[in-house]
Amino acid sequence: MQELWSFSILAFGSGLAALLTPCVFPMIPLTVSFFGDKNPQDKGRSNKKSGIKKALLYGFFIIQIYVIAGTIVAKINGPEFANWLSTHWIPNVLFFVIFVIFAMSFLGMFELTLPNKWINKMDGLSNKGGILGVFFMAFTLVLISFSCTGPIVGSVLVLSAGGAVIKPIVGMFAFSLALALPFTLFAAFPKWLEKLPKSGGWLQEIKVILGFFELALALKFLSIADQVYHWGILDREVYLAVWIVIFSLLGFYLLGKLRLPHHAEDKITSVPKLLMATLVFSFVVYLIPGMIGAPLKALSGYLPPLTTQEFTLNTSFREGTTKQSHQDNNSSGSDNCPKPKYADMLQLPHGLKGYFDLEQAKQCAKAQNKPIFIDFTGHGCVNCREMEARVWSDKRVLEILKNEYVVVALYVDEKTKLPEEDWYVSEYDGKTKKTIGKQNADYQIRKFTNNAQPFYVLMDSKEKVLTKPKAYDLEANNFIDFLDKGIKSLRKKKYNQVQNESKSSIIRCSK
Repeated sequence: MQELWSFSILAFGSGLAALLTPCVFPMIPLTVSFFGDKNPQDKGRSNKKSGIKKALLYGFFIIQIYVIAGTIVAKINGPEFANWLSTHWIPNVLFFVIFVIFAMSFLGMFELTLPNKWINKMDGLSNKGGILGVFFMAFTLVLISFSCTGPIVGSVLVLSAGGAVIKPIVGMFAFSLALALPFTLFAAFPKWLEKLPKSGGWLQEIKVILGFFELALALKFLSIADQVYHWGILDREVYLAVWIVIFSLLGFYLLGKLRLPHHAEDKITSVPKLLMATLVFSFVVYLIPGMIGAPLKALSGYLPPLTTQEFTLNTSFREGTTKQSHQDNNSSGSDNCPKPKYADMLQLPHGLKGYFDLEQAKQCAKAQNKPIFIDFTGHGCVNCREMEARVWSDKRVLEILKNEYVVVALYVDEKTKLPEEDWYVSEYDGKTKKTIGKQNADYQIRKFTNNAQPFYVLMDSKEKVLTKPKAYDLEANNFIDFLDKGIKSLRKKKYNQVQNESKSSIIRCSK
C-alpha cells in the first residue's frame, strides 16, 4: 500500500509537470473559452451553472481517457507476464530506447506528434455541442498535447508495467487528475485566467529539464537487464558516472552555459534558475562519493547494488562479495553446512554470508540449530535495494542476521537455467519451471500466496513458519522486532519439544 501511494504521488507530480510544457500550458485559455458564455449579453445564473457542469464533465472525460489507457495495460498484466515484462532483457532494453527517444524529443532533436487528420477530426466533432461535444473537446486536448504528455504518460505506464494489476490504473488516474484539475477549475471560473503567467520561452525550458530527467531514468531499465543477465556493462560506478554527467549538463543549461536547438541565448541568469542550478550541482556533489563506495541511501533503490562496484573504500561491504572458502561461508564452520551454490554470480549485501538455494539453507539451519531468514528478492526490485541500504545496514539488524539466522536470498528474476532433472511442473499454473527465478517465484506463490518483493519469511529447517512474514517496511525497529519474534518462536518450539520428550521418557520408565 505504501508503494502504491508513493507511485500515485509520482504520477500526480508527473501530471503537474506535464501542465508546464509548451504543448499543454497555452491550451488552458484556448480550451477554457469553449465553456464561456455563448451569448455575451446573457449573464444569467443558468448559463453559469451550465458552464460549471460542462467544465466538470470536461475534467471527467480527460481522466476517463487516460484511465482507459491504464486499464488496457492492467488487463494484459499477470504474475507471469509482469515478471517477464519487468525483468526480461527485451522489454527493458526496449523501454530504455523509448525513454532515450522521449528525452531526445524533449531536448529539441525532433517533435513527437500524432497525425493532423486525427486532431482535425476530433476538433470537428467537438463543435457539435452537448455532452458529446465536451467529450471530443477533451479528446482533442489529449491528442494535441500528445507531443509533450506522450513521453510522460509512457514513462508512468512503463514504470507501472511490472507491478500489480491496479498500478497502471492508479497511475493514469493520478496523472490525469493533476492534468484535468486546472482545466476544470479555470473553465468553471474563467476570471482566474487573468492571474496566470503568460506563456513563453520558460515553458520550453521546463520541457528540456524534463528531457534530462527522462535520460537519467532510461538507465534504470538497461541496468535491470544488465543485472538479471549478468552482462556487467553497467556496473554501479559506470551508472553513477553517466548520472553525474547528465545532471552536470542540466546544471550548466540552467546557468545558460549550454544551449540547445530552438533556444535563444540567455544573457542574464535569473534567480530561480540560479537556485535550481545550485540544487542540481548539490545533487552532483552528493553522487560523487558513490564512485568510491558511499552507500547513497537516498538513491539505493535506483542504483545498481554496491556488489557490482569494481572499487570501493567500503571494505565491510566488499567483504561479502568476494569468493570465500567453505568455512568462511558459514558462521559456525560446520562441515554439515554445504558450500553455497551460485555464489560466483549472486551476493548478499553488507558482508553477510548465506545461501541462494533453500535446500542448502535448510541443511545448514538443521546443522547449526538456527532459524532460516528467507529474502524473496529480485535484481530489478527497487524496494529490495532500499531495504538493504536503509534497514539491513543497521548494526543491530546485521548482528542478528549474522549470528542468529541462516540467510537465504531467493531471486525471483534470476534467469539461470537449471539442469533438466531439476525442472518440474507447477501445481499453481501447470507450467514447467526451468530457471532459478521461476522456481523461487513459484515457491513464494504456492507456499505464501504472495508474489511481491521484498518479502521476508522466518522458518525452521522443516519449513514451519515462525511468525507472520514481513514485507516492505523502512522502520528498523519493526524489522528487529520481526527477527526477535522468529528467534523466540523457535526457542519456544524447542523447549516444548524437549518437555514432550521428557514426559514420554517418564511414561516409558514408569511402565
